[in-house]
Amino acid sequence: MPRATHRVATRRRKKKILKAAKGYYGGRRKLLRTAKETVVRARVYAYRDRRNKKRDFRKLWITRINAAARLFGLTYAAFISGLKKAGVMLDRKMLSEIAVKDLNTFESLVKLAKSNTGVS
Repeated sequence: MPRATHRVATRRRKKKILKAAKGYYGGRRKLLRTAKETVVRARVYAYRDRRNKKRDFRKLWITRINAAARLFGLTYAAFISGLKKAGVMLDRKMLSEIAVKDLNTFESLVKLAKSNTGVS
């Protein structure tokens, strides 16, 4: 009886790794061991950075809102607090878009926030 070599399963496993390593430089694309190491590391980074991306964007939005609010003499914290007291339900992403694209609307939001914080 011939000996079983698991040939099909082995080839499929190797092809899956090398296909995932497509586009990598040099041996990282062609050699199984280095390709596997690189693919595993890339997947770890991808998993981690899908979460970090959310943090990074929130930081960016807050920075933009703070810069725009300071143009009109209000800090970020006072601005957000005033909007909450006024019952404005805009998230930071939308506030950031308004600050970048439509400064007149943002100014009216700052006035609304100022009137609810007691800052003049």
